Amino acid sequence: DVQLVESGGGSVQAGGSLRLSCAHSRYTHSNMGWFRQALGKEREGVAAIYAIYNGDRSTRYADSVKGRFTISRDNLRNTVALQMSSLKPDDTAMYYCAAGQNGGTLFGGVRFGYWGQGTQVTVS
Repeated sequence: DVQLVESGGGSVQAGGSLRLSCAHSRYTHSNMGWFRQALGKEREGVAAIYAIYNGDRSTRYADSVKGRFTISRDNLRNTVALQMSSLKPDDTAMYYCAAGQNGGTLFGGVRFGYWGQGTQVTVS
């Protein structure tokens, strides 16, 4: 069964930081990503980390979060993290962990089709 479980969301004041984590059971060799969906808006890609390490080209970020968010993965522990700093009210959204799947939602040049349940981030 597909398993992506997010944690680490919460409420924070503008300028603060949060670290989201995604535990997965089988995506050690998959492209992984974080998406978010704010109320009344479409889901959007935030960050992606590719299955194959390629130096500085191993990750991709939405312009709105560049320099503030960092995605990382630990293939030994089967986790993917999103470190978020300098948070803004516009970052308020439900954040979803995603794993790559052909034919899924496109972001960072790869497609994602497996989703977690999401974790809420609220910035005030």
